[in-house]
Amino acid sequence: MKPAFKTLVVAGLLATAGFSVMAQKHGNPDEAMGGRPGMHRMDPAKMEEMHAKRSAELKDKLKITAAQEANWNTFSNAMKPAARADKPKMDRAKLAKLSTPERLDKMKAMRTEMTNEHNSRMEQRDQAVKTFYATLTPEQKKIFDTESSKHKGGRGGKSKH
Repeated sequence: MKPAFKTLVVAGLLATAGFSVMAQKHGNPDEAMGGRPGMHRMDPAKMEEMHAKRSAELKDKLKITAAQEANWNTFSNAMKPAARADKPKMDRAKLAKLSTPERLDKMKAMRTEMTNEHNSRMEQRDQAVKTFYATLTPEQKKIFDTESSKHKGGRGGKSKH
């Protein structure tokens, strides 16, 4: 073998071995449990616990008064993580029997339904925030603005300032 070709083959083998090790090391826990790739979801109990902690911290920082308690409870309940309904799983056997265009249409309808449900939940949350925000004092609004901007990164992560 020519030296350049031999080097290329060795590099390719090493890269393949490296990717296999990474895949094993960082595999999706849902895949190991028989789930589909990319479908990992956080434990609902853990999500609820995180929400309760953040909610209590925000309530303390805002110094919610007795007069604001009912509005706080409405807001806090609206912000709880959505319960994941156990929808019936997609019947892969039925999908496999469909023609490609029919299968694409079925998948598009499912995506549209999921998007509509997500948008509806977000609209309800947005309205709950606006309603609650209107009940805050100017000082509380400043605190709320600061605290809510920390979570703009999504998934509970704090943005980097």
